[in-house]
Amino acid sequence: MDSDPLPLAEIVATSAAVAATRSRKAKVAALTDCLRATPAGHRPLVASYLSGALRQRRTGLGWRSLQERPEPAATTSLTVVEVDRAFDEIAALTGSGSQAARAASADALFARATAEEQPWLRALVLGELRQGALDALVQEALAAAAGVPLPTVRRAAMLAGSTVAVVDAAFAGVDALAAIGLVVGRPVLPMLAASAPSVAEAVAKIGRPVAVDAKLDGIRLQAHKHGDDVRLASRTLEDLTERLPEVVALVRSLPASSLVLDGEALMVGPDGRPRPFQETSSRTATHGEATTHVSGFFFDLLHLDGRDLLDEPLSLRLAALDALVPEAHRVARVQTEDLDEAESFAATVLRDGQEGVVVKNLMAPWVAGRRGSSWIKVKPVHTLDLVVLAVEWGSGRRKGWLSNIHLGARDPATGGFVMLGKTFKGMTDEILRWQTARFSELAIDGTDDWVVRVHPVQVVEIAFDGVQRSTRYPGGVALRFARVVRYRDDKAAEDADTIETVRAFVG
Repeated sequence: MDSDPLPLAEIVATSAAVAATRSRKAKVAALTDCLRATPAGHRPLVASYLSGALRQRRTGLGWRSLQERPEPAATTSLTVVEVDRAFDEIAALTGSGSQAARAASADALFARATAEEQPWLRALVLGELRQGALDALVQEALAAAAGVPLPTVRRAAMLAGSTVAVVDAAFAGVDALAAIGLVVGRPVLPMLAASAPSVAEAVAKIGRPVAVDAKLDGIRLQAHKHGDDVRLASRTLEDLTERLPEVVALVRSLPASSLVLDGEALMVGPDGRPRPFQETSSRTATHGEATTHVSGFFFDLLHLDGRDLLDEPLSLRLAALDALVPEAHRVARVQTEDLDEAESFAATVLRDGQEGVVVKNLMAPWVAGRRGSSWIKVKPVHTLDLVVLAVEWGSGRRKGWLSNIHLGARDPATGGFVMLGKTFKGMTDEILRWQTARFSELAIDGTDDWVVRVHPVQVVEIAFDGVQRSTRYPGGVALRFARVVRYRDDKAAEDADTIETVRAFVG
């Protein structure tokens, strides 16, 4: 590795510059300059830090353990390599005495950080680095710094499962990026759906014919099979293999030597109707022996017996899927040019207890993210994934519980959140108990007795009747009749809907 590692202060300064501007061009320029100045051996680590993520998935450090910090250092001395090594050591601590050892190691690290570096480090650990440097911006900066085409970087990152994984290849050149392909057993970044208020509008945007899939209210699931080896991954590429043995058995039984499937994990009741999302979520989060059954339902096929299907049109992928996966384990679907048939199918799906449909372009290849809007979801009730910014103590029957939540939409320009309003509607006693415990854990010290500010990490799905202009809130809009649908532990704050998405609902 290069003997002249990058000072942490340079990353912190770049992060501050990115956060200080709303200009996408200026953000990319600052990130580009930093990547160009980074010694070759440290570029992936720096790219991870610039995108606001530790290389270590879990460190054992939390909000409480980082509340009290030692006095900051007077001068900067930390390098990115030293920081990474420190978090490696902290993450490796286990067993008796590990909590005290972890706190001591964290204190030693923070004692070497300056007054500017300490809050940056804390935000990095907690996933709160709100600088507007989303992965898409880091990809643009990487392409510019390495002098390679942005589409080539995007495709390589999709197939490798992250932007960080392709940093060295980008600097090696186009051929190195192009050599990164789909590897069975290594999850790819997911393709996502845009939104529309009606099937008719979705079909109008995509063009006919279309595929219309039932939108299941489950956990996104990617299944890889190579011989008898099966691996399952979530939407965030977390390994779910050990938690879903029944789905592993299903995938292993399919008549193929190698495959990559995309679909959903879902609990289904004895009546054939889907169980509430919270039940599926709870089951897929459980380690150890399962007492309930989760089924796998698949809607796309990305690889089959040595042949990648990513660049093939959806129509071909679906034909291969239908020939491989039994109908009982395929997401319900209709392919049609007729709008009435599409709308009739959507109505049937809703009667069957699903949450809506996804309208898909039959000619579209597989592309990670929402780029091109080749998939468009339609749900009868408008919902948004928002972030809880604060919560108020209840009164009357709700006295003693944290009740009224403050809702924020993501602002990509700043990396922060814009408040849209408050709600206490839709909360059962079970939800109130859960959120009182959850937001007590996330509380920021120094809040007043009534309103508890919390770390903005918890995503909540909110149903609403409309969006109206408002001078009361900083985003200029407010939700009408907002109510809680569920909390989304399967989504991170950076997956929340943006303020632009919210404003698009204004009539």
